[in-house]
Amino acid sequence: MTITPLMPVYPRSPVRPVRGEGVYLYGEGGEKYLDFASGIAVNLLGHGHPVLTKAIQKQAETLIHVSNLYGSPQGESFATRLTKLTFADTVFLTNSGAEAVECAIKTARRYHHHHGRPEKHELITFSSAFHGRTLGTISATNQEKLRDGFAPLLPGFHVVEFDNLEAAKAAMNEHTAGFLVEPVQGEGGIRPASQEFLRGLRQLADENDLMLVLDEVQCGYARTGKLFAHEHYGITPDIMAAAKGIGGGFPMGACLATEKAAAGMTIGTHGSTYGGNPLACAAGEAVLDVVANDEFLDHVTRMGERLKGALEQMIPNHDHLFEGVRGLGLMLGVKMKTDSRAFVTYLREHGLLTVAAGDNVVRVLPPLIIEDAHITEFVERLSKAAAQYEVPAA
Repeated sequence: MTITPLMPVYPRSPVRPVRGEGVYLYGEGGEKYLDFASGIAVNLLGHGHPVLTKAIQKQAETLIHVSNLYGSPQGESFATRLTKLTFADTVFLTNSGAEAVECAIKTARRYHHHHGRPEKHELITFSSAFHGRTLGTISATNQEKLRDGFAPLLPGFHVVEFDNLEAAKAAMNEHTAGFLVEPVQGEGGIRPASQEFLRGLRQLADENDLMLVLDEVQCGYARTGKLFAHEHYGITPDIMAAAKGIGGGFPMGACLATEKAAAGMTIGTHGSTYGGNPLACAAGEAVLDVVANDEFLDHVTRMGERLKGALEQMIPNHDHLFEGVRGLGLMLGVKMKTDSRAFVTYLREHGLLTVAAGDNVVRVLPPLIIEDAHITEFVERLSKAAAQYEVPAA
């Protein structure tokens, strides 16, 4: 067998997009797809949004990259906006979500080292989590499909059951540095944490001088109807990873932290060649120009409620396939009674793009700019596809 030019680590589908417009993608042969996957929660402004494309075009004509050895007016401006909009006092800009989580892990460990407690290096993490594909981030999970073949993994993580506060409390010991958790699990099946769980973790961190580290790579950036999902819970983290929607499709991520949490992150402790380059920051600024206001966030909330309601009305018509809908805002999951991955593949043949997740869930992650007509089109086409679907034999 001859290996493909692109390393064959993805089971790539026949969908081959070459152009996008709004909430639609178009394939090589002119095929039209309603994109309710958004590049896995990345293209939050859809495709070809004028504010984003103009900002990228203008910056590309001016300055793309210089390196972080120099002052960064663009990075400073973008980071300042993020600190004003969030709990954070400081920001490290990265190229991806996994890098943002890696920086968050290092920041949490470094906090205790800075205070003379190097033995406190272990983060309590949670079952079914997804934090990225680097060696560090797969070590933070218990998912064998991510870890298989990459031993030895990195020490310093203790995985317990998600949304189980007592399990997290019982796992604490003299080596515990903090908690690393997604407020809403994405890959794990669109599972929002309970109020009691997330607030309880915040309380445990406060009482024991530990770091609460949130992974909002997928659930952050207006996806749930708040700028960040933890706002639904009335708590703030010490450290947070953000990415995906942050650049609207341009590769970018960020690790946000309080001044207290970042005390140990001094010159030479971390770095990135491309992170926070002027072109990425221009994209980041453009996204904030659109989403960081109450009107836009209210729109996401309204569309999320309407989409969830429409799906809930549809499900009884196909109750042999579907169990229910869960999630927040426009981060929704349709729980299936059969293999969700096979169904997602089938939907592509009907011009619908969604994403499979754990627990036999179909992730519904549309661009945040959707309107009522797009919801109607999606649910009608989904229902029609479901009516024709033949469940694969076991």
